[in-house]
Amino acid sequence: MSRSERKWDHIRFALENKQNSATVFDDIKFLHQSLPNTNVFDVQLDHSIGGLYLSSPIFINAMTGGGGEKTFQINKELAIAAKNTGLAMAVGSQMSALKDKAERYTYGIVRKENPNGIIIANIGSEATTENAKAAIDMIEANALQIHLNVIQELTMPEGDRDFSGALNRIESIVNVVDVPVIVKEVGFGMTRETAETLSSVGVTAVDVGGSGGTNFAEIENKRREKTFSFFNNWGISTPVSIIEAASITNQVTIIGSGGFTTGYDIARGLALGANAIGIAGYFLRILVEKGIAALQEEIETLHKELTMIMTALGAKTISDLQNAPLVISGDTYHWLHQRGIDTKRYSQRSIK
Repeated sequence: MSRSERKWDHIRFALENKQNSATVFDDIKFLHQSLPNTNVFDVQLDHSIGGLYLSSPIFINAMTGGGGEKTFQINKELAIAAKNTGLAMAVGSQMSALKDKAERYTYGIVRKENPNGIIIANIGSEATTENAKAAIDMIEANALQIHLNVIQELTMPEGDRDFSGALNRIESIVNVVDVPVIVKEVGFGMTRETAETLSSVGVTAVDVGGSGGTNFAEIENKRREKTFSFFNNWGISTPVSIIEAASITNQVTIIGSGGFTTGYDIARGLALGANAIGIAGYFLRILVEKGIAALQEEIETLHKELTMIMTALGAKTISDLQNAPLVISGDTYHWLHQRGIDTKRYSQRSIK
């Protein structure tokens, strides 16, 4: 199977894959504020993360590219939606275009359609410094994502089997590129130890990519004759991953992704410590099934929902929202308790 065909397999199975986000955030509840002392028109959604100014804390996370005309069209429409709604956008892994110049147009269209927007390049942890520079130049990127997808690769029939030296390669890339570097998990979550290690080598931001969204183990298992079913339920949930990353002593920007589908989910992710929220599979399904107008409408709905929730909590800014009191219960609480992370600080804090 060609790389282009595999790319389309991933899109096709991702559309069939059902997200498990219904219960991912159920353990997180805000404390109701009877006197929020806010006006809905005072709420501001703009926010700065890792050296980038964003007009919204929501962005279109990495999805595709390198799969010929079909992925070209998806990226084109995503870029138009990003431009029209003021969202930043990350492209899918550019490794295919670095190996085959004929695929570069499927990524370049993003910058062509959104010449002044925030665009994030994407490479794998096997990439060299030369790969990183080329990926950034290909789309005139404002930042670079390096994705970590060990479980996907192990499940993928033709996937990588050697993950040694990844941290050294990441550090080398951080030292030579002139844009912020984001290291991203792809649906299996991130521990505080990983976040701290990445921060120690100069990584600007971590995208925790928790379980609850698109499940790449399930996708790759559909492509196997004999499945690795044990990987289908592998990983750390998105709320836990955000809190784990937020508990480290080193300062690092945290991006939450994995299972976000509503403004309420987004508000909870931000309040747990994320500085921005990436959405991929949910947006892709709307785009493919209903079209670009429906996607733009959904993005505006998410903005409205987030604004209403922030108003109810008395949060005028994203920074305020990150101080909103909330209670953590259930499996999330038990996980964090076992990991020695104190959850009381969330329930006893205050915006004022």
